[in-house]
Amino acid sequence: MKRRNRPIGPQWLRGILFVLLSAAMGYAITRAVLPINFPDATELAKWVDKYPNYIALTTVIYALPVAVLGAVTGRLWLGGAVTGAAAMALALVNYFKTAINGTPLSLADFGLATQLGEVAGVAGSLTPPEGFWPLAGLVLACVAALVVTRRLTMLRGKGRFFCATLSLAALLALFSPLCAPTVGEVFSVDVYARMPAAHNNSFHGLTIALWRDLVVQDMPAPEGYSEASMQRVLARIDELLAEDEPAQADDGAAVQPNVIMILSEAFFDVTSLPDLTYDADPLANFHALEKEGISGTFYSHYLGYGTGYLEIAMQYGVSNMDFGASTNICFLEDEKYELFSSLPEQYTGSGNYRAEMFHAYNDSLYNRTVTYPLLGYSDLSFSADIQQMGIEWSGSVYGGYYLKDAYMYKGMLQRMEEINASGQRAFLYGITMENHQPFDVEKFGGACQIGVESEVLAPEDLEIAKVMVEGMTRADQALGALVSALRESDEPTVVVFFGDHRPNLFLTDGDTIYTKYGISPSNDMTAWTPEQVAELYSTDYLIWANDAALLQGRTGTEQDSSITAVGPQLLDLTGTPVSRYWGLLQKVSEVCLANGELYFADGESGISASEAAAALTEEQRELLELRAAVVYDAFFGKHYITAAMNEPAGT
Repeated sequence: MKRRNRPIGPQWLRGILFVLLSAAMGYAITRAVLPINFPDATELAKWVDKYPNYIALTTVIYALPVAVLGAVTGRLWLGGAVTGAAAMALALVNYFKTAINGTPLSLADFGLATQLGEVAGVAGSLTPPEGFWPLAGLVLACVAALVVTRRLTMLRGKGRFFCATLSLAALLALFSPLCAPTVGEVFSVDVYARMPAAHNNSFHGLTIALWRDLVVQDMPAPEGYSEASMQRVLARIDELLAEDEPAQADDGAAVQPNVIMILSEAFFDVTSLPDLTYDADPLANFHALEKEGISGTFYSHYLGYGTGYLEIAMQYGVSNMDFGASTNICFLEDEKYELFSSLPEQYTGSGNYRAEMFHAYNDSLYNRTVTYPLLGYSDLSFSADIQQMGIEWSGSVYGGYYLKDAYMYKGMLQRMEEINASGQRAFLYGITMENHQPFDVEKFGGACQIGVESEVLAPEDLEIAKVMVEGMTRADQALGALVSALRESDEPTVVVFFGDHRPNLFLTDGDTIYTKYGISPSNDMTAWTPEQVAELYSTDYLIWANDAALLQGRTGTEQDSSITAVGPQLLDLTGTPVSRYWGLLQKVSEVCLANGELYFADGESGISASEAAAALTEEQRELLELRAAVVYDAFFGKHYITAAMNEPAGT
């Protein structure tokens, strides 16, 4: 037994072999991960031929933890096994995430790591890609080879300590933002430019993309950043907001209405899709209400996912674009959510309002139990809580896999009545789930209330499309029931109804319905034009009131809006006093409806690839620069004017 565990050869030779086999294991992991990252063999071959330096860096990224674990444990094969398993798991998660919503894994997604089971549960059935298990077998075979050759790489005493120290130092340096620029220069990787996740992954591969997310350099400070410069920013904001004061005084609403905001999961005007024909209007209520309210295109930041990120952007005025790629805006430090007054706090802080949130699922996702109280909500009601409210209802409260929209709305109306009876106004924010993926054919028991036909889709794909249509129909019917109840109410109420993102509806051949109809050229977002991104990153919205006077003469008008514009739009309608911060966001929304990773929409829905590429005037760019300075000062700077931004202009 002792002879079998005895090292073979001198220590210096075993040290060399240890390094070489660590590198070989890192290369083997690299070659196993890449086919999962680039499923198309031709595309992978072109990438490997074009970027050999990226192959080298990816190998280093895997080889170093192999060496560290191997030296620390004294078993190189164990380092290979752990690193290989972790790498294959990351590649598989990336494949699943791309399959669910078309966007690859980014470091910000690790904020949901503890909720992986819940995420998988709402995503539906997931199966590994073809070829995954042979690639996993390759990694396992290499680990077996390290087991067989373990006596040739066995280190002891000072040699093992030296190797562990050196490899650990190299690993820490590799992942240090201080050393990253040097590493990037050696391997020709830009660690300064911020890139959309889809482009980052397509260009660098998953492993380097995640490494870049971690080490990308901090957001640059505004030029000449200082207390004096920020006081000038504050003065300029006051000057710009003062221009609107007369209009705000004239248009301010005399009545404080209840506000009901509805985030309708994956809702959009499905009748806008080509080819599909219906024997009745699946969105009859929504289309009728457009004539009574304000409606239009609603720009989002995502396709098929990202609901929690969108909630923060809508209610707090910041998005992922304001932070580094490694930041998940749902998991900031608690105090970060109190730097600015939120949208609901514009009501609760300046009027007799009570803010409450309703969610048709459980409390496991997106850190809502932490963020929503910090954003000013007095109470949070999730699915189980709503079912304890004593709502009058006959039949099942579930539709598909989740709580019915109509049932949740009845709960919201019940709470509004109770809040009003106590002498307060209600600000209610509801998040639906009935239309949430998966869109498998059994979701609604095979039922589809509206007849649907297609000349393009195969029968099995049409069945999937029918599930989407049924979900939209149910969302529309629930909206109709909500509005009908409010028509009978004497309490003035404004309803804001919008889809957070479109569903990324995959068909049986792996293509999406959008690709099938030519709306997008492929599932690869890096091949999309900015106009195609804007088309698929947009939904529809409606602002309606049970008293037309609350819409200030805008009944039946079309006005494009967005995740970040609808809050200021609502404040403008209700005449609620706003802080400098929300006043600035309102001005910004006039020139920028959406500023996302893959497209930019100006105030007139003009689409560009980015803010830099947009045809903006100097005055329009100044507004964006003022906002950027305010955000930097609050989240990265010295808070020179953060407190003042929460006060009314001119104070």
